[in-house]
Amino acid sequence: MLFSLRAYMFSYLIRIQVKNMKILVILGHPDSGSFNHAIASTVCKTAILNRHEVMYHDLDAEGFDPILTRNEIPETGLVPEHIRQHCDELQAADGIVIIHPNWWGQPPAILKGWVDRVVRPGVAYRFDEGDKGEGIPVGLLKAESALILNTSNTPDHREISVFGDPLALLWKQCIFDLCGVKSIHRRMFNVVITSTFEQRTEWLNETKQLVSDIFPEKP
Repeated sequence: MLFSLRAYMFSYLIRIQVKNMKILVILGHPDSGSFNHAIASTVCKTAILNRHEVMYHDLDAEGFDPILTRNEIPETGLVPEHIRQHCDELQAADGIVIIHPNWWGQPPAILKGWVDRVVRPGVAYRFDEGDKGEGIPVGLLKAESALILNTSNTPDHREISVFGDPLALLWKQCIFDLCGVKSIHRRMFNVVITSTFEQRTEWLNETKQLVSDIFPEKP
């Protein structure tokens, strides 16, 4: 599945001369047969068909290390080359798509580690001169829009009434708004564990439409 997606992306990009936007797609799910992977595949194929350049990372497949070391914490800290590549892609992205399941109201640890190591000071945000970190940061990301696609086995009414939908607060207020991304869209697909093939097909069609609406092909 992963190989076919990469081959599809490579062959299609060769035939495209004009790329409208750079779209960063980050997937956090350990099972290559998961519905999250089907969502990621749909996102990438749709973005490519819309003549965008896709920068795709399946964090688990790549063996991404989520542990932030003490040497990386400062803005001037020592950042490994592969983390610097992620940082460069995040800065270059015109649009961002994050795909992950809802686990205990949080992203999987590998994706939380990606945020810790990549969404860093000097890359995604900075503080004004004289501000030692206690103030409100200035967002640095150039991306105008972000799309977060989640899966869950909890119905919407319980998610909101009992848990308060913590993922909405995390991605919208705590991360992307802080980093300067003002147009933030999120869709939770649920309940996955009892969904039918027809329901999942409908969700993938909705994913295609969301990607095309948020990151449309430009003439």
